[in-house]
Amino acid sequence: MSPLTIGLIGIGVLFVLLFLKMPVGLVMALVGAGGFFWIRGLDPTLGVLRTTPYTTFASYGLSIIPLFILMGTFCFFAGISEDLYAAAYAWLSRFRGGLAMATVAACAGFAAVSGSSLATAATMGKVALPEMKRYGYDKGLAAGSVAAGGTIGILIPPSVILVIYAILTEQSIGRLLLAGFIPGVLEAVFYFITIYIVCKRNPQMGPAGPATNFREKVVALKGVWMILVLFIVVMGGIYFGIFSPTEAAGIGALGAFVFLVGRRRLTWQVLKDSLFDTGKTTAMIFLIMMGAMIFGYFLAVSRLPFEMAGYIVGLGIHPNLVLALILVFYLVLGCLMDSMAMILITVPVFFPVIMALGFDPIWFGIIIVRVCEIGLITPPVGLNVYIIKGIAGEDTSMFTIFRGIVPFLIADLCHVSLLIAVPQLALFLPTHMF
Repeated sequence: MSPLTIGLIGIGVLFVLLFLKMPVGLVMALVGAGGFFWIRGLDPTLGVLRTTPYTTFASYGLSIIPLFILMGTFCFFAGISEDLYAAAYAWLSRFRGGLAMATVAACAGFAAVSGSSLATAATMGKVALPEMKRYGYDKGLAAGSVAAGGTIGILIPPSVILVIYAILTEQSIGRLLLAGFIPGVLEAVFYFITIYIVCKRNPQMGPAGPATNFREKVVALKGVWMILVLFIVVMGGIYFGIFSPTEAAGIGALGAFVFLVGRRRLTWQVLKDSLFDTGKTTAMIFLIMMGAMIFGYFLAVSRLPFEMAGYIVGLGIHPNLVLALILVFYLVLGCLMDSMAMILITVPVFFPVIMALGFDPIWFGIIIVRVCEIGLITPPVGLNVYIIKGIAGEDTSMFTIFRGIVPFLIADLCHVSLLIAVPQLALFLPTHMF
């Protein structure tokens, strides 16, 4: 049996085991080791299993992940989510749909320090859903705005998913983080427009909230200026080449700790919980990455990605059509699998194809991560939707939440189309990076 055939069998076995709800990291490690053994034999396989865990966990570049996670955890315990929502509330509540817009704005702000879509949705849901319920917002619009707003966390830097993509494809972490900024801000703008249109057609879905005067608006900003400074220091330092992305993550974690102390919210329990949550999340991510590395070795010796790239290029199909087919595949897969699993499983397969077709790897990373975001709010998985369901309680059904998601899904597809049509939206900042 040829290595290529073994590679195809391995892909099939991988998806079968994933659909049986086995842990992603374990499945990739088992399939990768089994396929590698089938092609190369016992001794090379033992060599991979002996070296991969160390090379994965001891990498200096990977230290950026726990540092960014720690930064987000410190900001969470400092109560930044409430401050962000209060500031957005003061400026936007007087408009129809203003509370939903404030939710999206606060999600974008929290995403800038947390880098996690699930954490953003869970945190902002606890703050925003009770307020929108109090002012009589449609339950679908309220839940949909939080679930969709939460997905911004995967794109606006710092983003753990973008870091993982950079490591898998050996691209610049700093350039990828900068590339996500403009698309992430545009995503929030698209959601603003969506909320405006929905409430324009049916004002009862998002009644206007209380108006605030200019002084109240300015006072509301006092709780968020430190986060703005932290974000500018971290991303500005990367952009101007003052320090590396890993050093930026360390500075960000330190700045968030100072912010936590300055807010007088630091206790031994908070410090313990912050470190424990960071360690738990990091361990989960590293285990999945170790499995992905082993699976990547298997794909390399099977030559499946390279044979696929050569075959597709040889067909003479227009590159944009190939890209469209890949994105459709991601949209379907997003209905069944979480974003990190999609990135780790599919990027080693599709990346050689994209490179052979001449697409920019930084731009492709933004497009793929953006499409993976859509998977966070699509049925039947839609992890953000299930988080919002848990927060909203029994009075909001899954059908209601998914109904509220539909306008935002339309906005997502329009946003992706714009990023494809105008690649410079993603490439402008990395191109001008110092």
